[in-house]
Amino acid sequence: MKNLVRNLVGLSATLGLFLGLAAAPAFSQTGSLEGKVIGADGKLVGKDAALIKIVRTDIKGNYQVKTNKKGEYFHAGLPLGTYDVSCEIDGKVVDSLKGVRMRLGEPVPANFDLSVMAKKQAEMQKAMETGKVTAEMARDMSPEQKAAIEKQAKAQSESMKKNKELNDAFNAGMEAMKTNDSPAAIAAFEKAATMDDKQHVIYGQLAEAYANLAKTAPAAEKPAANDKAIENFKKAIELKPDDASYYNNFALTLARANKFTEAQEALNKAATIDPAGAGKYFYNLGALLVNAGQNEVAGQVFQKAIAADPNYADAHYQYGIYLTGKAVVDAKTGKMTFPDGTRESFEKYMTLKPEGQFAASAKGMIEAMGGTVQTNYVNPDAKKGAAKPATKKKP
Repeated sequence: MKNLVRNLVGLSATLGLFLGLAAAPAFSQTGSLEGKVIGADGKLVGKDAALIKIVRTDIKGNYQVKTNKKGEYFHAGLPLGTYDVSCEIDGKVVDSLKGVRMRLGEPVPANFDLSVMAKKQAEMQKAMETGKVTAEMARDMSPEQKAAIEKQAKAQSESMKKNKELNDAFNAGMEAMKTNDSPAAIAAFEKAATMDDKQHVIYGQLAEAYANLAKTAPAAEKPAANDKAIENFKKAIELKPDDASYYNNFALTLARANKFTEAQEALNKAATIDPAGAGKYFYNLGALLVNAGQNEVAGQVFQKAIAADPNYADAHYQYGIYLTGKAVVDAKTGKMTFPDGTRESFEKYMTLKPEGQFAASAKGMIEAMGGTVQTNYVNPDAKKGAAKPATKKKP
C-alpha cells in the first residue's frame, strides 16, 4: 500500500512537471500591434491626439493605447487571435480595421491615414454633385451605391436649380423695391414664396412691398393693400418671432390701417425684444398717430419713447408740441398758459440736439414761453460742477 501511494505521489509530481512544461509556452503566445496615425491634413497627429482601441473578436478582450508625440503607437502582449482595431479622435471613431490577426514575432502593422479618407470623401461629394463616378471609385462600389449616388446627384441638381430660381426671384423683388415699383416687387416676392414658404425674409419683404403700395394706391385700394401687408407681416413673425423690426414695421402698418390698439401691442412686443431700440419704435408710432389726427394717443406714445430712451431728442420735441395743444388762453388777457413740462420738453431737445431739424422751432417756443435758450450743446451726463453753457436771454 505504501508503494502504491508513493507511486501515485510520484506520478502526480511527474504529471505536474509535464503540465507545467506544457503550460509555459501558452503564456508566451502573444504578439504586438504598431502603427501611425496621419491626420486629414496629411501630417502625423500629436501626443494623445488619437486613441487606438483594440477589441478581440474570437474571445472577449479589450485593449487601448494612445499615440505618442510622433503620431505613433505600440501595444505588446496581445494574445494571438483576431481583432478589430479602431482609431478615435475627439471621442469619435474616424477609421477602423476589422479582422486583424495577431502573430508571433514582428509587430502587426495597423496604420490610419485620414488624409486618404478625406480625399475619398471629397471625391464622393463631387460625385454626388455631378453624378459622375470615376472608374477607380466604381471598382469599390456596389450597384446599389452607384444608383444611390446618381439619385442624390439628380436631387441635388434639382435643388440647386430651384435655389437659383428662388434667389433670382427674390433679387428681382429687391431691385424693384429700390425703384419703388411695388407691383413688380410683389409679383417677384410672391413667386419666391411659392418656391419656399419657410423663408421669413421673403414674407417680410412682401409685406413691405404691399405697405409701400398702400401709401400710393387710390383710396379705394388702400385697405386691401394694407390687409395684404398685415397678412404677410404675420407670416414673417410666425417664422421669426424674435425679430423686433418685424413687429415695428407691422405696428406702423396697423397704424396706417387705423388699428391703433393692435399697433401699440405690436410696438410693446418690439420694445420687449429690443429694449435698446424701444425709443425709436414708440417715436415712429407717435409720428404716425399725429399724422392720423390721434394726438391724445400720440402724446402717450411719445411719453413711452422718452421713458424708454430719455436722450431721444425728437421724442422730447414732439411731446412738447403735444403739450402746446393743451395750452389754455385767458379770455380777458389773451395770455396762454401751457401745461407743466411744456417748456422743459423743448429745453431738453435743445440740450440734446441744438443743431437738430426742430431746433429753430424749439427755440421759438422756449422764447415765447419766457425762457432762455442754450446756444451750445451740454452733455446731459456731464459731472456736476462743469462750466455752465452760455445762454441767450430773451430781450
